[in-house]
Amino acid sequence: MGRQRKRIVAGDGLSHPRTDDKPPVPHRKEKKKKTDLGKVFINISIVLCIFSLIWFFYALYMRSSLAKRVVTLHTSPRVLDANSTSAEVSPERFWGSFRPQVYFGMKTRSPTSVVTGLMWFRQFSDMDVNLRHTCEQSDRLQGYGWLMHDAVSFGVQEIRDSDFTLTTEFVKRKGGEHGGDWTWRITAKQHSSAAHAPVISLMFYVATDTQGALQAHVEERNRLSTVTGTSEELGHFKVTFRKPTAGDAASAKYAGYNYLQTVTPGLEKLTDIVKNSMNRRFVFNPPSGEKRPYIAVDTYKPPHQHHQQKPADNRKESDFVVHQVTVQTPFQIEVLFESGSFHDRPDQLAGSVLTEELEKRKVAFDQKFENTFGLQAKGFSQSQVKFSKAALSNMLGGMGYFYGQSIVQSVYNEYPLLYPEGPLFTAVPSRSFFPRGFLWDEGFHQLLLSKWDPQVTREAVAHWLDLINVEGWIPREQILGDEARSKVPSEFVVQRNENANPPTLFLALQELVEQLAAQPNAPSTQGTLPFLRRLYPRLQTWFEWYNTTQVGPLPNSYRWRGRDKDTNVFLNPKTLTSGLDDYPRASHPSADERHVDLRCWMAQASGIMARVAQLLGEPHQEYERTHQMLSDNQLLAELHWSEQLRAFSDYGNHTHAVALLREKVYVPPGQPRHQFPVARLVRSVGSGRNAPKLQFVNALGYVSLFPFLLHILTPDSPKLEHILRDMRDPDRLWTPYGLRSLSRTDPIYMERNTEHDAPYWRGAIWININYLAVRALHHYGNLEGPYQEHAAALYQELRTNLVNNVYRQYMDTGYVWEQYNDGTGRGQGSHPFTGWSALTVLMMAEQY
Repeated sequence: MGRQRKRIVAGDGLSHPRTDDKPPVPHRKEKKKKTDLGKVFINISIVLCIFSLIWFFYALYMRSSLAKRVVTLHTSPRVLDANSTSAEVSPERFWGSFRPQVYFGMKTRSPTSVVTGLMWFRQFSDMDVNLRHTCEQSDRLQGYGWLMHDAVSFGVQEIRDSDFTLTTEFVKRKGGEHGGDWTWRITAKQHSSAAHAPVISLMFYVATDTQGALQAHVEERNRLSTVTGTSEELGHFKVTFRKPTAGDAASAKYAGYNYLQTVTPGLEKLTDIVKNSMNRRFVFNPPSGEKRPYIAVDTYKPPHQHHQQKPADNRKESDFVVHQVTVQTPFQIEVLFESGSFHDRPDQLAGSVLTEELEKRKVAFDQKFENTFGLQAKGFSQSQVKFSKAALSNMLGGMGYFYGQSIVQSVYNEYPLLYPEGPLFTAVPSRSFFPRGFLWDEGFHQLLLSKWDPQVTREAVAHWLDLINVEGWIPREQILGDEARSKVPSEFVVQRNENANPPTLFLALQELVEQLAAQPNAPSTQGTLPFLRRLYPRLQTWFEWYNTTQVGPLPNSYRWRGRDKDTNVFLNPKTLTSGLDDYPRASHPSADERHVDLRCWMAQASGIMARVAQLLGEPHQEYERTHQMLSDNQLLAELHWSEQLRAFSDYGNHTHAVALLREKVYVPPGQPRHQFPVARLVRSVGSGRNAPKLQFVNALGYVSLFPFLLHILTPDSPKLEHILRDMRDPDRLWTPYGLRSLSRTDPIYMERNTEHDAPYWRGAIWININYLAVRALHHYGNLEGPYQEHAAALYQELRTNLVNNVYRQYMDTGYVWEQYNDGTGRGQGSHPFTGWSALTVLMMAEQY
């Protein structure tokens, strides 16, 4: 039963509520309001939680989506069809010397080609086996490179070893359904200075690349006579190794024969397999001469243990057959590849037939070279013309076909990812040191190659643009396949999608457009318009990527991403993405930087985009407006003209008061000397008035010249006077051998960037920028203006200095070089460097 409330009756006869009774009605209403407000807060909290969860999962989705974009290819149709390089579509260009990283080798332009190649070494040498195969500067050859190469059907190369010279020649012949036949001829001659005729072992090899099979056919005396094989791309084929003869004579020569048949886990392992299979148990026993033991691949040696097991990385093993012939110089050997589908072959491409074909190709090459460049008509000597043919041929012979995956990363990826598989047909800067594709080098390469064969340029540019991702980014260094990756230090393998490279492919496109305008009905230009039409969607995305990801802090300014982050280590943090590596930029990298060279590249690119769009009938006004804005000389000066330096300059957080000093290291008392910590060289930065601040960098060098190099300055610009003055000043940029990259008056001139990082773009002479300078002088020397005569005079002087020095160094050393010393003119850096250094040919021909 419920408890009843008691009432208290007062003396006045009125009843009063007890103090513990329920509150009056108004009080109950107030509590209800508070309860309702609490529910509101709870509901809001629930909504916020739901919204946060939605936002969290959306962010996860977006991050996942953004993370995938770096490895998502562009959605427009590819410029080149998937089978564009096949034997069916392009039989005359199917086979080629597309292995620039080896001294001599051939493959097809297909992902898993059968590859062929040559190794050699000198027998009875005082040193260990000095096996030559991949191009290595450490081999210290007296010289090597193509003397003639037409990019399609033949090539002649000379390789000068210590006391003998190898001449490698090849000729191709169309026929059948799989790219036809080809023949090699290797001629060996001893040097006149050699005390004795050297005995050489040549090793010809055939290897499959994950698909196909090979079968060795052995005759008496352990001589491998032929290799037959089959693959998806080649069908049935046969490789024949002919016996050596005494030079041009038909008489046979005594030779020792050996062969190896095994498998390889990857093409990058071929050299190691050959080295590890060698044995000294064989005897060289010529009819007239002493018996001597020699070194050879051992036919009977079983494959290495790791070949009998599945490779650790699950790669499919490939067949590998080596034919070794050991013979005394002089001699000549021919190797024939014959396609099984070539049924109506008129005769074998060997002996006198091969000689006749070679002579025809040489005559045709000489005639085309003179028709293209006209050097004899300009009065150059036979020796100079031979040099220029070699420079062009080395670039053509350095064209490579690569297939594989880049390793890439974006800010949305915790770890690097594999880029989609793809092919790349490209020239390479250096067969020994940089035997792979570099984005900013390739634009310079194609300036020369487009003069010789526009089809090569169209294909190379198309291959590069077909690698673009959906963002508009192209990995700037292409390391495709195991052979290419084996030559690259690990710290340079991963490519990051915020990093650009100068868009020099626009230079090549400009050349193709001008050729089309000059000769619209010429056979060589017929493919240019449809090529540009297929290229255009990718070209738009590429340009927009630069125009959004590389923008600077102010309107119409640009900034290279990817500068070195560890400012404590470098005298001046590098900017590898600019292509100019250690050229001095702002001492303390920041988002406030403005880079004048990138702004000029964008001015040039926007102008070519406008021209291509107009040619295709596409909207071009926006590109034209961008070009006009970036070419405005007044706006350019406002952002980049330093009155203090009287030159164009970068802008950023900078001080000149930097130095590399040995750091002080605390050594505990009694610690043995051999346990002392290593004292590094670290950067010391000034303070007070010398502390870093936002200002012009004021480094006079190549970057200062870019508004001139890319023809952005008007012919009447007073800034031209200062540029021409600085160029001709021996204390600044002028040398008898070309323009140095950084003024001698600069504090960082020829200074090391770290203890182990020698100066690179801090004074040396580089041919690609000097080519742009010569081209610009020619441009302004032919435009009416107050500086026309000065530019024309400098043009003649600079062109002569450059051509004479590159030629002289080639004659003295046997090589075209990566860069040239600004004090002596001597070649330095990697060699042979017949990438952009071969632009000397265009300077000789005065074709800009």
